[in-house]
Amino acid sequence: MSDSSDSDSDDNDFDQYDSDSNDGILDAEPSSSVNVPGGSQEGLPLNEDDEEDEVVKAIIRSREQHSDHPPDIKLDDFIIDISFHPVKNLIALASMSGDVLLYKYDNAATELVSTLELHMKACRDIEFSEDGKTLFSTAKDKSIMLTDVETEKLCRLYENSHEEPIYTMTVIDENQFATGDDSGTVKLWDLRQKGDTPLFSLKEMEDYVSAMVTTSEKKYLACASGDGSLTTLNMPARKMHVQSEEYEQELTCLGLFKSESKLLAGSSKGRMYVFNWGEFGLHSDEFPSLTKKSMNCMVPITENIVVTAGEDGILRATNVFPYRHLGVVGQHSMSVEATDVSNNGSLIASTSHDNDVKFWNVEYFETLNNTDSRKGNGKKLSKYNLPSSKVNNASDFFSDLC
Repeated sequence: MSDSSDSDSDDNDFDQYDSDSNDGILDAEPSSSVNVPGGSQEGLPLNEDDEEDEVVKAIIRSREQHSDHPPDIKLDDFIIDISFHPVKNLIALASMSGDVLLYKYDNAATELVSTLELHMKACRDIEFSEDGKTLFSTAKDKSIMLTDVETEKLCRLYENSHEEPIYTMTVIDENQFATGDDSGTVKLWDLRQKGDTPLFSLKEMEDYVSAMVTTSEKKYLACASGDGSLTTLNMPARKMHVQSEEYEQELTCLGLFKSESKLLAGSSKGRMYVFNWGEFGLHSDEFPSLTKKSMNCMVPITENIVVTAGEDGILRATNVFPYRHLGVVGQHSMSVEATDVSNNGSLIASTSHDNDVKFWNVEYFETLNNTDSRKGNGKKLSKYNLPSSKVNNASDFFSDLC
């Protein structure tokens, strides 16, 4: 996450990326597009207003009318984090200004239903409680806020909860949640405990805490850090369990797979490391980077499939076990900052530095036969456009002519 507009911006905040970070991305996101063999672009946009042929116009209108995902949300403010409601068709957006925006959505429209003016500085992380009744938010102002979703009233405030700005948060269960800050400190909180004192606080990392995850057992809390280490805390014992070796790149995001038996860590150079849950000292497998650019976020879709996104603006699907690239889920014109998956698993939302939130229908992953061998090397497959992508493949174009 980044909040670089503040004058006291931290070292780990993202800078504005150079133009070469958008290689291979279209400048505009069309509602429909097609690849032209031998062309200089991956896809050419089809816009009804630019077409004279009535048949082409009808095709474009038909695609737009039968959309299988909500339309994009265009914003003036930069969105740092997003979170789907666990029950309702509602999504929360954390903004650079410190506000949280609540949008309801369906395949026809998105609608702003409320603006919660919560934090004095950039809101960096938001999460709903398991029942969806409470919204947790953290910010660069070092505060933690719990807001009643129905009444929009503040339920609880932890002011100056950390000595350094909070970078990430995870809700563990109905009573406990954890926060990690820019200095590497992790704190565990219990809502049943009065006051604003955490259950315990540990500082074992030398740089910002980028992501945290636990299993349904809720024994270990795995924490990724900008210092390149994976640090695991034993929550019942309230102490550090083990810390991995320091990798040569920042660890930026985490995800659980294979019935929570495997932990996947993404990095600032695009590599992915696999750890056996409970064996956090050294990774068991390593996957190479396609782009050499930062992987900012990941969303586990099935027990084997992960969607990753980052600095190059592309959302890519990868089959983890066995390792195999599946193709492009979607595109932004700038770096992707955050992703989340909807409560029924049919949609992914993503937000980027171009101040928009996009939705991608990924229901096809449930029936996708990823064991079929598609011709081409890993790099070619990484550019193959999956059904949710807004760019079509050349083969799809010619098959439509048959």
